[in-house]
Amino acid sequence: MAQPREAGRGHASSAVAALVVFTAVLLGLLPATAPAAHAAVKGRVVVIGVPGLQWSDIHDTGTPNLSKLAGQGSAAALSVKSVGPRTCPIDGWLTVSAGQRAQLRHGSCGLPPAPVGNAVPGFSGMRDDNAHNKYASRLGLLGDAVHRAGACTMAVGPGAVLGAADGGGQVDAYVPSTAQLPADGLSRCALTMVDVDDVFRASIDAGVDVDGQPVPVTARKRLAAVKRADDQVGRLLASVPPNTTVLLAGLSDASGAAHLHVALASGPGYHSRYLTADSTRTGGLVTLTDVTATILHTLGAARPKDAVGSPWRDGAAKPSSLRTVRHVLGDQDTAAQAYSRLAVPFYLVLVLVQVTLYAVGTLALRRKRHRVLAVTRVAALAAASLPVATFLANLVPWWSTSHPAVTMVLTAVAAIAVITAIAAAGPWRRSVTGSAAVVGGITALVLTLDVMTGSHLQICSTLGYTPTVAGRFYGFGNIPWALWVTGIIIVVGALAGRLTASGERRGAATTLVAAAGFAALVVDGAPMWGADFGGIIAIIPGFVVFTFMVSGRRIRPSRLLAVLAAGAVLVLAVSFLDSLRADPTHIGEFWNSLTSGDAGTILFRKFRGMIGTFGRWELSLIAVIAVVFLVFALLRPLALRAAVLHTAYERAPMLRPTLVAVLVTACTGMLVNDSGVAIPALAFTVAIPLALAASIRALELDASDAPQPRSGRSESASTPKA
Repeated sequence: MAQPREAGRGHASSAVAALVVFTAVLLGLLPATAPAAHAAVKGRVVVIGVPGLQWSDIHDTGTPNLSKLAGQGSAAALSVKSVGPRTCPIDGWLTVSAGQRAQLRHGSCGLPPAPVGNAVPGFSGMRDDNAHNKYASRLGLLGDAVHRAGACTMAVGPGAVLGAADGGGQVDAYVPSTAQLPADGLSRCALTMVDVDDVFRASIDAGVDVDGQPVPVTARKRLAAVKRADDQVGRLLASVPPNTTVLLAGLSDASGAAHLHVALASGPGYHSRYLTADSTRTGGLVTLTDVTATILHTLGAARPKDAVGSPWRDGAAKPSSLRTVRHVLGDQDTAAQAYSRLAVPFYLVLVLVQVTLYAVGTLALRRKRHRVLAVTRVAALAAASLPVATFLANLVPWWSTSHPAVTMVLTAVAAIAVITAIAAAGPWRRSVTGSAAVVGGITALVLTLDVMTGSHLQICSTLGYTPTVAGRFYGFGNIPWALWVTGIIIVVGALAGRLTASGERRGAATTLVAAAGFAALVVDGAPMWGADFGGIIAIIPGFVVFTFMVSGRRIRPSRLLAVLAAGAVLVLAVSFLDSLRADPTHIGEFWNSLTSGDAGTILFRKFRGMIGTFGRWELSLIAVIAVVFLVFALLRPLALRAAVLHTAYERAPMLRPTLVAVLVTACTGMLVNDSGVAIPALAFTVAIPLALAASIRALELDASDAPQPRSGRSESASTPKA
């Protein structure tokens, strides 16, 4: 009786050792820590905020000054996401002030208030309100940091006062407008902020309709407003002192839907390229919170940890043609707008596909007609291929076509057809789990390669993320992660089943599962790849249970707790080491919040977000119907026959550990991520159809192995007498 206990301890110690190796590998992958910033200012920065300015507004002839700046400086599309679904000018300026998402919660989306002297009216109320929002934003952070460095702040225009104010709501100098700016005004302080509000003002003048929605600004009025803004920018650029860094940001939305806006930088360190930042890791895309970090980095002032952005820097070279730059950067906004239009209809289609599949599957399993079962199996493989097909569709710029929805659907359908044909036609189709392993393997492979090459397939995919929402710009989003880890578990379970088919290679199968879990942790947790904190927390229990079940050992609570405790310690160690970097990822930010006492706020925010996802009926419906189908169609007997999933278990014993591992991983992921029910819902869109396909294949194999009944009529009886 002692031998199983020692073997169990061996598996537990092996799992702990694997987690130690995982940490060591990630330590080698972590970039070197950047040196701390200097305290004294070393330059001069002029920030020009033009709320509402988009790349489609800039033209060679209509906006000569903006065009010149775009040609000579570095450029990017700017994500202006703050707290609400739409960013107003005050929200944008307050976000720059805090280096963190902020907003004016109690007020209209109008122009910033005129200051009283050099002070923002009502600033203390704004400061206290934002200190208690879900991001715990510190208004005045930028102004205080500049003052600590021994420099002064100057604001031109009401909005600029909000951005440059210190913790007391004041700036050192204020000028009401660019027309009143003295000739040497831009050289007086290390930081000067300028509010050019013509574009947004035009959207306000357009008014609202009877439903309270903003009336779109006519093309002529918008062109005139942009021209006025361009004139002001020209006057500012003409008076900028030498060796001054100029940052121009379209730091808010104008009206209607959220958009990506203009980001431009010129001066020392910017050499006419596409801008990027560690916050996005995407060429030609930066965020509004990066503006604060860029200002402090340029001035050489110490950057507080509460400033969550990353400095803008030059990336890939941009073309000399403004038309090409406008097309490349405007194309990102085009993709984001297409995503916002198609996301909701897509989820409705996904629900319809799942409901239809489960209805057809239930009918097919009851009747058990060979042709119906065969068609249903292919349909299940196609349904499981749908999620990864949406990512492959991004290989084609469908959003830029004249009919983006049609192009996206046709591209996804083509990808589904190819994946289904590969899964259903190869030699692997003869086994119970072979076809399912192909679909799961393709899903895992596509998303692994994507996350290792910049996550381009996830951006603006209908199951990915969008820069206007700005929840994530690189690495694994929660929904892609759920699909990815489900695909890994399914293909690994099928391979483990092949190894144990003879009954003599269970040790090799156990090693395979443990190695796959280790690889998944590295890919998901590496800062330059997955950069996913919640994902690695969920992978550990899922693969620990998977490993124990494949090994044939009982999952004793003491063993499970020991491995999970070791995993928690090592995950925190990785979080600590990532926090030492100049621009930590989500993993390192958790350690910073833990040490600063903000971890409780973040965990509560994620918990609220997780609970809130149950209000999304389409996600909850997918999860519910998947569980109902699993229980009543696959696990319970139908028409007094054995449950079909049990039949599949008999032919493929590793299928049970596979499905349990998917369930444990998905449910843990639901609890530790703010995407909540979306994680198991999307994991089930792959796992349950593939379980159906495996069950049908098991029925087909049973039917082919059964002895064929002989004809009850003899030849003489069937032949008429003469």
